[in-house]
Amino acid sequence: MSLFRTKSVEVILAESEDTTHHLKRTLGPVNLVALGIGAIIGAGLFSLTGIVAADNAGPAVVLSFVVAAVGCAFAGMCYSEFATMIPIAGSAYTYAYATMGELLAWIIGWDLVLEYAVGAATVSVSWSSYVVRLLHRFSIDLPSNLIHCPWDMPAGLINLPAILVIVAISVLLMIGISESARTNAVIVIIKVTIVVIVIAIGFSYIKPENYTPFIPPNTGKFGEFGISGIMRAAAVIFFAYIGFDAVSTAAQEAKKPKRDMPLGIIGSLIICTILYVLFAHVLTGMVNYRTFRGDAAPVETVIKLFPYAWLQIAINVGIIAGFTSVILVMLLGQSRVFYSMSRDGLLPAIFSDVHPKWRTPWRCNLIFMLFVSLFSGLLPISSLGNMTSIGTLLAFVIVSIAVMVMRRTNPDLPRPYRTPLVPLVPILAILVCLAMMVSLDSLTWYRLVVWLAIGLAIYFGYSRHHSHLVKAGADGKH
Repeated sequence: MSLFRTKSVEVILAESEDTTHHLKRTLGPVNLVALGIGAIIGAGLFSLTGIVAADNAGPAVVLSFVVAAVGCAFAGMCYSEFATMIPIAGSAYTYAYATMGELLAWIIGWDLVLEYAVGAATVSVSWSSYVVRLLHRFSIDLPSNLIHCPWDMPAGLINLPAILVIVAISVLLMIGISESARTNAVIVIIKVTIVVIVIAIGFSYIKPENYTPFIPPNTGKFGEFGISGIMRAAAVIFFAYIGFDAVSTAAQEAKKPKRDMPLGIIGSLIICTILYVLFAHVLTGMVNYRTFRGDAAPVETVIKLFPYAWLQIAINVGIIAGFTSVILVMLLGQSRVFYSMSRDGLLPAIFSDVHPKWRTPWRCNLIFMLFVSLFSGLLPISSLGNMTSIGTLLAFVIVSIAVMVMRRTNPDLPRPYRTPLVPLVPILAILVCLAMMVSLDSLTWYRLVVWLAIGLAIYFGYSRHHSHLVKAGADGKH
């Protein structure tokens, strides 16, 4: 049946060498690790840590980060196997196409685009609020109707700073991946330095009584403290671990993907997990976790305890830098997924049109710039952060299944990196990710179902009839 027709790895690799649509290979292992850190350290660390501590896990939020990291580690091994076998832009979409067929590939590709678009827009709104606060420190106040959308306040018109950052980063991505990677590397150095400073200084302000009780008793409602609270918090902050998923979308622009992709994926994950756990430990130790209830900027609350005004400003700058690189990697990831889907005929050719000089899918970046900036400027979509988490988790589940399928269907294909202990590791990845998905609220599931329904309507209305694989009338080995 054409819906489940797979595309062979040989064909996928051959198509990637097409010079008309060829992306420029400029990224080394340091760039890839920085790309992962750029996406991982951001809103999840600077905004969600305090929120989930207050609402779900208390000081045990550090365990939530560990649970999320374990799920990521298992899934990251599966991603690494595919990223070295099929070093192509497209991430989980491409892997699903090679193993489980076109329909499932479309579903995961459509899901990934929502994940990146909503994530980038949500972070841009947080970026805007921190920039406004920083400017206020220097007695520069922007008109309130230009920093709030209509749903934030009655007099609000548009969140202009959020739009401007989306436009600026999209233009940077259009100009070139190496320029974007260099910019990201500088930003990563700044924000990691800031995180380390907060951890180092914050340790001297920790009050041991703030860790009691370490796991607050459950309130009687699922997800509010206790074990279920730790799991709910892990699912929510999974938003923070989108980074290594984005690293795999840049595989086609890596110099030596077979060697460097596992380093980029697993390396960024290890570094960020250590920083996350230490940061959450310091944050909940400095002030009581209840203090963070309803606080979208918990770091602001904590750094007021630091004695130096210049340090507070420096930390603010670091947080803004953190948000900037997250937006950059998310916009990079979503354009590469649509690029791959367009190459397969599932989307119009405009999405895979590569600029003759810049060698980037610039028209795809341009379209997403318009789409995401509208969300950023006009909608209060921070509540959709959970959508990013559920999208990421679904992608990880599918990739973990795909590794087991590929081991059966193509056992002899070269695998520069092999996921250890198959099928145990993929099964553990699936179980941990499903446990976190189940822990998310019902509204998040409804949104996912609606988005997938829209995607299926597009698939059956357009994509199925324009698929290059279906038109070829073969099984992908043509």
